[in-house]
Amino acid sequence: MKLNFKLIIEYDGTLFFGWQRQKKEKTIQGELESALSHILNQKIHIRGSGRTDAGVHALGQVAHFHAHTKMEPQVLKKGVNSLVKPSIVIRECLVVDGTFHAQYQAISKEYNYYILNRPDPCAIGGAYMWQVKKSLDLDRMNQCCDLITGVHDFKSFENTGSPRTSSIREVFFAVVESIKNVQPLENDLVVFKISASGFLKNMVRNLVGTLVDVGLKKIDPKEFETIFMARDRALAGKTAPAKGLFLKQVNYL
Repeated sequence: MKLNFKLIIEYDGTLFFGWQRQKKEKTIQGELESALSHILNQKIHIRGSGRTDAGVHALGQVAHFHAHTKMEPQVLKKGVNSLVKPSIVIRECLVVDGTFHAQYQAISKEYNYYILNRPDPCAIGGAYMWQVKKSLDLDRMNQCCDLITGVHDFKSFENTGSPRTSSIREVFFAVVESIKNVQPLENDLVVFKISASGFLKNMVRNLVGTLVDVGLKKIDPKEFETIFMARDRALAGKTAPAKGLFLKQVNYL
């Protein structure tokens, strides 16, 4: 019996060359396909909701695959988690309708980007946030978040090599917040949250790099708007480090 399985996957991307399978490098997709093929004794190809780059993490990546099996989803989940590295965990494994497609049926994705905003480095959790030593002006940054909300052309924040036919995307919400009462990082942790219909290559990290320039008062919100409207990547800020970026969840109808 051929079944369609849906996976919700959490992973630490630090030691991987991204999601997409590569011949000579360790990737999330490659590790999962190897474990599934071994357990199910057949060649398994999984399709994710989209790629994450090297060093980027996920709390709720979604993927699907078809397999001829009578194995129960929970048994399969337990088997995969026992074989893959501890930095990859299957959080859910479900049998779904045969037409479900993790990539083509996704209607939006949500990302969080974490910034440690203090002069001192972080001994705990520093591998999962970008340290910005000087104080950030969150009000200025949020003025720019208002500008990018809605349907816009995000070419100014797209790195080359983006697999797309258009650079127009719809952003449903974008906000920069201070996270309080998180010990030992109380009042030091800032998060950029964004939800959109889709994302261009390095779009979130390029947005963060430019928003940080605004927060540091290197540029003002009006200059950010000029960069945004110019459709020219060369004008925007640097690409923020991969380690602070998390794919929070993928949404479906």
